[in-house]
Amino acid sequence: MNFADLNWQEMMDATVATIKMIFFSGLFTIILGLPLGILLYLWGKSNSIVIRVTYSVLSLLVNILRSVPFIILMVALIPFSKAVVGTSIGVLGTIPPLVIGAAPFFARLVETSLREVDRGVIEAAQGMGASTNQIVMRVLLPEARPGLLAGVTITLVTLVSYTAMAGMVGGGGLGDLAIRYGYHRYETEIMIVSIVFIVVLVQLLQMAGDRLVKHYTRK
Repeated sequence: MNFADLNWQEMMDATVATIKMIFFSGLFTIILGLPLGILLYLWGKSNSIVIRVTYSVLSLLVNILRSVPFIILMVALIPFSKAVVGTSIGVLGTIPPLVIGAAPFFARLVETSLREVDRGVIEAAQGMGASTNQIVMRVLLPEARPGLLAGVTITLVTLVSYTAMAGMVGGGGLGDLAIRYGYHRYETEIMIVSIVFIVVLVQLLQMAGDRLVKHYTRK
């Protein structure tokens, strides 16, 4: 193996493309998944029959989206991606399926984190006359912050693996590079370097997430 002959500029470009996919899809995943998780938590505890039925439907939809393997979901969403961003390949075309695949996953993590908040704290806020919005913003989210940050970390690491799978259908990034050169052209060096870069990226995300969780846990 001769690593000196690798096109390092192409490797850097693929790494930047992967980081862009993770950043933008992670951002939209949090924007959509956080309120979805809050709704799942609130509706799951409601005594209203209508809201309970709505919760059951929404929960089923979330479970279905979580159950579909990402590579299949991405292929199925090709028409949707083209309609939304004008393409189904590259960094831009990968973001819609990444968000749709990861948002339900993150929503479940949010719901689980909120359920772990001490019931006594919530009842104390209710006893002081706090509204539902105030309880969510001033009690639930602050108290669940370590769990939510851990959920964000898990979701971002999951998105890294999703971006690698997206390379199977021209998603761009390190996954695409590893498949096009490392698999189809038997260029083992590119495969190895791509794997190393992906592992390093995952480790950096995990370390950053762990530090944030420890910081807010101490508080």
